[in-house]
Amino acid sequence: MTSVAAFLNFFQSGGFFMYPILLVLAVASAIIVERIVVIARSGTNAERLWTQIAPSVHSRRMDDAVRQCSQSRTPLHRVLAAGIRGMKGAFTREDVQGGVDEAMMQVIPRLEARVNYLPNLANVATLLGLLGTIVGLIQAFTAVSLADPSQKAVLLAKGISVAMGTTAFGLIVAVPLLLVHGFLQSRVNRVLDTVEEYSLRLVNLAGQLARDDAFDGYSNGSDAHATRKAVGMVKGAAHAK
Repeated sequence: MTSVAAFLNFFQSGGFFMYPILLVLAVASAIIVERIVVIARSGTNAERLWTQIAPSVHSRRMDDAVRQCSQSRTPLHRVLAAGIRGMKGAFTREDVQGGVDEAMMQVIPRLEARVNYLPNLANVATLLGLLGTIVGLIQAFTAVSLADPSQKAVLLAKGISVAMGTTAFGLIVAVPLLLVHGFLQSRVNRVLDTVEEYSLRLVNLAGQLARDDAFDGYSNGSDAHATRKAVGMVKGAAHAK
């Protein structure tokens, strides 16, 4: 209770600019809570998901793989589902890459949304604290110039103390915001790195399947050509007789 009373006394003594700094803190706190929830929901066990869909993709059961990816709305599930949809029917590596890139363009802005507001809000809090200090010093020196000489030192000390309170509060708000911004940005980067890694795996798998299909087609064509050649030789020999 004593600490709360001390903070209220400190806040009230800071003057008008304490309220805009408090507003910045409230807005930043709302952004932080919202981003933490979004980032937490974006996480998934990527390796387990890959082991679930890879056999279906290898077996050309694309609908089953898409159904498995549609069980969740995480960025990784959405990107892999978009890539697998591009593998239905006749496909190329470029088709899959195009679907993956399109999905990435949708999920990246949603992950990074409003995170970059935090350093800007930290700068605003710092500048508001400095502005409050300057205004407080101006008011303090104005009051001293009009006060009784015996009270000038006391009034000046009190005015400076009040003015410096806004700078202190601005820094108290700004420093944690910068630290939280770094933490959230690292979590976003981790999610994006995972999405890029497994989307690249899918693209490489699509390229492998396309090469296998091309090789099978070439092999079947070569066998058919050999069969036609053998039949032609038999007919030629019979005609010669």
